[in-house]
Amino acid sequence: MQSSPDVISRFSAAAATPTRVRFSLIAILLVTIFVAYLDRANISVLVANDEFLQEMGIAGRPASIGLLLSAFLFTYGISNVVLSPLGDFLGPRKAMCISVVLWIIAMTMGGIATTFAAMMATRVLLGAGEGIHYPLQSVFVKKWFPPAERGRANSVWLTGQSLASAAAVPFFAFTILTFGWRSSFFICAGLGLIPLYLLWFHVTDTPRQNPKVNELELRHIEVELPDETKAGAARESIWQSAKTFIGSYEYWLIVIYDICHSMVFWGLASWIPSYLKAARGFSWQQMGWIASLPFILEMIAKVAGGLLADRWGKNALICFISMLGSALSIYFGVTVENAYLAALLISMGVGMIGLGSPSMWAVTQRIVPRASIGTASGLLNGTATWFGSLSPTIIGICIALSGGSYAGGLYSLVATTVIGMLTALLLMQRKL
Repeated sequence: MQSSPDVISRFSAAAATPTRVRFSLIAILLVTIFVAYLDRANISVLVANDEFLQEMGIAGRPASIGLLLSAFLFTYGISNVVLSPLGDFLGPRKAMCISVVLWIIAMTMGGIATTFAAMMATRVLLGAGEGIHYPLQSVFVKKWFPPAERGRANSVWLTGQSLASAAAVPFFAFTILTFGWRSSFFICAGLGLIPLYLLWFHVTDTPRQNPKVNELELRHIEVELPDETKAGAARESIWQSAKTFIGSYEYWLIVIYDICHSMVFWGLASWIPSYLKAARGFSWQQMGWIASLPFILEMIAKVAGGLLADRWGKNALICFISMLGSALSIYFGVTVENAYLAALLISMGVGMIGLGSPSMWAVTQRIVPRASIGTASGLLNGTATWFGSLSPTIIGICIALSGGSYAGGLYSLVATTVIGMLTALLLMQRKL
């Protein structure tokens, strides 16, 4: 219950301009996801470092390298589903702080690991911690932003993924070359202290709990929210609320859409370097700037998608445009003759997938009850991640079946976007 001074302060501020604490919150979420994605990208750079491979005893053992890369995704997917309800039980702030502590421990362990088994353990722990964290970003947006602002809010924190992905290779390449591979883990562990401090001391679960939020901002946030999100609403158990979204036709359409989104993203992100080198003849030196281009375009598309979502209010339509744009970019990227134009178009395939991300989360935040938004987001992201982790393998099989032609593999992603477009069309019929 609020103290009297807090109440007096809040209502005396009603005559002034609205505070903007929710914008500080979304900036903190951006920083948090940025650090999280740097942590997970670290190993992708390290497996190209000879000293790291020798010390871990996996030089010339691609199966072990693949296992190290997959350990994170496998645990991450499970954690999204199994551990994300902690956000609904403990509240997003405490649960997210626990997840960041797990990252810091995992990265510290990585810096002192001397065996392959120990390194595997760090990847499992990191996957568990980040699996708790990711759905909670959506929980905060659900509780802190009215529906008309959620597109932009989602686009802000989602750009943290793209920024980290674009920065990871040059950042870790410089760090490892200058200070050695172990330093990359310790630097990541130190960076984790930044979101931990911000979340613990500058964030509350709801705007009503935050004394810096004045009455005008509180009214702005709550004016369009349903009664179940406001103070004084009856609390339901997680299972009672979960039954609402588990039986929701719209929710499962979003799950299918996110599966398509994840498969296209991870499929392209995994195969673009090989495709450009083997099928388009680029050298490793030429591909330096191209490695970051897909994520830069994705970041721009996410911002544009968030702005369009709030301006139009037609999230399902934006999701449809996102899948359609990705399908056309991939198809023409495969068929054009010019290698640089092909690289641009394939990169745009990643960018266009990002256009629908803010709207996808906005639909989820709209249809899922507040008491179970963490659980629903975890199930959504975890399921999509599992399927996304299969995408590189599926593409490889398609390439093999088509006699080594990369076109066959990339066309499989075009087929995936068609499924995504169909789910978006069905959501459009539901006026979402």
